[in-house]
Amino acid sequence: MQRLLASAKAGLRRRLVEGSRRSYAQSGEDLIIDYLFTTLKAPKVRYLDIGAHHPTYLSNTYLFYEMGASGICVEPDAALAGAFSRTRPRDICLNVGIAPNEGVADFYQMSTPTLNTFSREQAEQYESYGKQRIERVVPVAIRNINGVLEEFFDSAPELVSLDVEGLDMAILQSLDFARHRPAVFCVETLSYTEDQSERKLKEVIDWMAGRDYMLYADTYVNSIFVDNETWRRRGI
Repeated sequence: MQRLLASAKAGLRRRLVEGSRRSYAQSGEDLIIDYLFTTLKAPKVRYLDIGAHHPTYLSNTYLFYEMGASGICVEPDAALAGAFSRTRPRDICLNVGIAPNEGVADFYQMSTPTLNTFSREQAEQYESYGKQRIERVVPVAIRNINGVLEEFFDSAPELVSLDVEGLDMAILQSLDFARHRPAVFCVETLSYTEDQSERKLKEVIDWMAGRDYMLYADTYVNSIFVDNETWRRRGI
C-alpha cells in the first residue's frame, strides 16, 4: 500500500511539473500577459522593453523571446547590455536611456544594479537608506520613446515593458498615444524603499486610464494595462 501511495504521489508530482510553466518576471507578470495575449488572439508579439536590465533574470519579455518573439530591449548599463547579444540574438539591444528630451544624461549606477537610474534624486534617496551606494555616474545617450518606436517598428509593438526607477511617469507623458498605441503595457507602479514606506504610484494608473487603457492586472509591484479598444474587439 505504501508503495502504491508513493507511486501515486510521484505520478501527481510529474503531472504538476509537466503542466507548469516557468515565469522569468518578478511576480509572474509574463504569464499574465501571455494569457492576456491568448485572450486577445494576438497573432504575434513584438515588444519594447525599456529598462530591460538582464536577458532572463526578472525579465518581463524573455518568455516571449523563448516562444519565438523578438523586439527592442533598452538597457543604459553597457555591462548589462552586452549580455543581450549573446543570450537573445534576435533582439536589438540599445545601450541608451529613454527620457522625454534627447541628448546625454548622467546615469547613476547603484551597488544593486536593478536600482540604476537617471534620477539623481532617486539615487540619493536609495543611498540615504544606508544599504545602497552610488558606485559611479556615467554619461549616457538619451533617446525619446517616440523616436525609437518610429525607427524600429512599422506599427506599435504589442507590448511595452517599462521599469526605469523614477522616470516611468515622465516617459509615459512624453509618449504620443495618438500615433503609437501598444496593445499592452507592463509598468512598475511601486516605489522602492527599505523602510516599509513604499507607495503605490496611483498617478501612473490614473494617467493610463486617461489614455483609455484598462488596468487588467496588478501584482502590487507592476501594473498591466490593455488598450480598451483592443479589449473590446477581442472576440471579433
